[in-house]
Amino acid sequence: MTDLYKLSVKELAQKIQAKDVSVAEVVADSFSRIKATENNIDAFITLNEEKAMEIAKGLDIEGISVESPLAGIPIGIKDNIVTKGLRTTAASKMLYNFDPVYDAAVMSKLYEGGLVPVGKLNMDEFAMGSSTETSYFKKTKNAWNADKVPGGSSGGSAAAVASGQIPASLGSDTGGSIRQPASFNGIVGMKPTYGRVSRFGLIAFASSLDQIGPMTRTVEDNALILNQIAGHDVRDSTSARHAIPDFTSQIGKDVKGMTIGLPKEFMGEGVQPEVKKAVEKAAKTFEAMGATIKEISLPYSKYGVEVYYIIASSEASSNLQRFDGIRYGFRSENIKNLDDVYVNSRSEGFGEEVKRRIMLGSFSLSSGYYDAYFKKAGQVRTLIINDFKKAFKDVDLILGPVSPTVAYDFGSDADDPVTAYMRDILTIPVNLAGLPGMSIPCGFSEGLPVGLQLIGNYFQEETMYQAAYVFEQATEFHKMKPVILGGNA
Repeated sequence: MTDLYKLSVKELAQKIQAKDVSVAEVVADSFSRIKATENNIDAFITLNEEKAMEIAKGLDIEGISVESPLAGIPIGIKDNIVTKGLRTTAASKMLYNFDPVYDAAVMSKLYEGGLVPVGKLNMDEFAMGSSTETSYFKKTKNAWNADKVPGGSSGGSAAAVASGQIPASLGSDTGGSIRQPASFNGIVGMKPTYGRVSRFGLIAFASSLDQIGPMTRTVEDNALILNQIAGHDVRDSTSARHAIPDFTSQIGKDVKGMTIGLPKEFMGEGVQPEVKKAVEKAAKTFEAMGATIKEISLPYSKYGVEVYYIIASSEASSNLQRFDGIRYGFRSENIKNLDDVYVNSRSEGFGEEVKRRIMLGSFSLSSGYYDAYFKKAGQVRTLIINDFKKAFKDVDLILGPVSPTVAYDFGSDADDPVTAYMRDILTIPVNLAGLPGMSIPCGFSEGLPVGLQLIGNYFQEETMYQAAYVFEQATEFHKMKPVILGGNA
């Protein structure tokens, strides 16, 4: 039998539909792969083996309907998406023992489609970080080089897919947390338009920025997973009442006549020469296939990092008030009175990065500083949004690097959080504007993958998949695999 773990979502689905392989065999193969590689990757916090095999056997007994094209596909879930009866920690000591009593909206959609959640994936604590180093439980390794970070905060989601543990995963993206780890691990990651996918059941970091999205090894696989999880949800007040297209509908169409913008601000100082070269070569590839490449300007994007860390930290300081040591989660044993319950539980339960952002957010929202910081950040956010609106009057898509660098060494930013924050400078504007953005492989530097970022107009994900698929088919980058997946990189 073919090594099932090497197959794409689409290939696995075809085999299951044709009854060439049972769902139980596919899911069992995924767990075998996880067990064989987990010591090298450390992607999972909690496995769901017993329940997953039960679901798989049930699907085999019921039979797979053609109306459920993804039935039987194993999928990994980032550990800030709540899962009924399956521990959900947000990679924090604060939630080390939290067993949710309900499912997130995306989980219900996965179950409706017959997908099989195999476990919860490691991440930066409460999604705060860009390297998965802030996790309370473990440090996930990059699938291409175990000495390098996998990116973050969805580092476990990316590394598990890139290493063949699972064919697809869900991540969340607040400032680049799907796209950057996808870039670092050489896979496809999509952050949909804000509101496209319900946030009900996503443990909130920054409510106006967070968005769940799929991570896969191919563009078409990614579109198939988004088909399953997108849609309006009355339980999420920010969920968009927008028609859900078939996100694969434009796949296979060419890009002739399409205009793609290349912002000069995305290719400036700080972007590694090899990363810049790979992106420029990608632009030429699109040009050769009939698209027009046009230099554009997004002048306010340079303020994105400062605006993001004020807004995101402010929202985080509000959202994380609920973790008080009383209702659920970690409670300090070092208590003598009620104040100790609050103060000591939060001091001991949260990691350093989370506490840093709570303090920054509380300061930005405090009396005397609100107008100078939070209100001003909101005003500049509007200018960033207007930059994009102006650009999309002239272009269909925007292209650029995902990250200024490829994956870096563990501990590189240990004493310099500002440098770590600046690494997200190219992805943050997309979240501030609520636009869809994705990462696809476009080259290599220092033997590590380089990600190409495509940014679309609101609710234009299918156009992004169209262009991404054309690029994927014209290049070989998606076919290159890390050594752990049988490659020779």
